[in-house]
Amino acid sequence: MIEAVVFDLDGVLLDTEEVWSEARRQLVEERGGRWHEGAQRAMMGMSSHEWSRYIHDELGLAESPEEISAEVVRRLEALYREHLPLVPGALEAVRRLAAHWPLAIASSSNRPLIDLFLESIGTAELFRATVSSEEVSRGKPAPDVYLEAARRLGVEPGRCAAIEDSENGIRSAAVAGMRVIAIPNADFPPSEEALAQAAIVLDSLDELTPAVVENVKATRS
Repeated sequence: MIEAVVFDLDGVLLDTEEVWSEARRQLVEERGGRWHEGAQRAMMGMSSHEWSRYIHDELGLAESPEEISAEVVRRLEALYREHLPLVPGALEAVRRLAAHWPLAIASSSNRPLIDLFLESIGTAELFRATVSSEEVSRGKPAPDVYLEAARRLGVEPGRCAAIEDSENGIRSAAVAGMRVIAIPNADFPPSEEALAQAAIVLDSLDELTPAVVENVKATRS
């Protein structure tokens, strides 16, 4: 029986994977680093501590990881304030599910970006808990951010449904023991191996209904 629903943020409620990629790529190229085609996919799901260290160590920026993270967040905050890139149907899906279960967010985004999202949508009260991977030991695909979301909700992970779009996010929620509903990211699609860990795969948030969540099973049939 599902007792709570935990949403990922980027790629599920916000159409930001390309925005993150562009902000990081521009910074790396402006500062003389070595961007490559697989860099964004490699960083998807990482905590800010992890991806800023990756940019410093692997992509060759001289600035400290703390400086790199702060600059990327500054650029994204400016973009969010100009136009919040909500996924079509995001708020409607949140409202549908909030009428039945307590909700949480388990995100790889930095805390200031999660808070700006909540400030902007006007329905922040619908989320009982929000967790940034900055606040746990390891980012996705480790289960830490989902386990912490369940702890803050006061619900066993196995009684939570997780809404995810990415390879590392699906793996994270599955390892945490949650029942994963996957809505694959079109720009960075998860592998079939990762999708096999989802209980169900949907095409869009429009298909995310209380009936789907109520009937989600522990493993995909």
